[in-house]
Amino acid sequence: MDAELEQLLTDIGPRLRTLRRDRDLTLEALSDATGISVSALSRLESGKRRPTLDLLLPLARAHRVALDQLVGAPATGDPRVHLTPSRRKNGSAVVPLTRYPGRVQVFKQVIGPRPLKLVTHAGYEWLYVLAGDLRLILGTNEVVLHPGEVAEFDTAEPHWFGPADEQVVEILHLFGPQGEKAHVRTKAKTTTAHEPVPES
Repeated sequence: MDAELEQLLTDIGPRLRTLRRDRDLTLEALSDATGISVSALSRLESGKRRPTLDLLLPLARAHRVALDQLVGAPATGDPRVHLTPSRRKNGSAVVPLTRYPGRVQVFKQVIGPRPLKLVTHAGYEWLYVLAGDLRLILGTNEVVLHPGEVAEFDTAEPHWFGPADEQVVEILHLFGPQGEKAHVRTKAKTTTAHEPVPES
């Protein structure tokens, strides 16, 4: 058990370096985001400093990953809970939250700066902003969405979305390959003290 724990701790440094480089972050930028000195970060990544909770918590927050993912903790319980992100350039990542072929697909996406290129394809998309600001171009229209805001559109319309600035944006993304839409249900209207109650 001690050897297994030692190996987990040894693997943290290279994992931290990979996360930082995947996001195109310098040690200086990460230091600014976490308050951890550049020298401490460098020693942590090279394995010359032992990882501690007070170092790992701000790093997990800065990288927007769960602490168990940062330390490479073994999976337990329902395997569907342990989702593997697909890493891309410029700090982007996609985490599939559902795997139902032919049905609405749900993803969590972290999107870094990327070239503006309008695309079209069959389907229907629904975007919910979790963190950061999302720039959405749909045909000749353009809008910036903030955390808590939602957009839905037919993907036959030329579209593009990405960060509104140089920071990454985090979204929930629903995609219906056959054009399925998200069905929104609202609460039934309730009467107030100022409205007459209809007679039965």
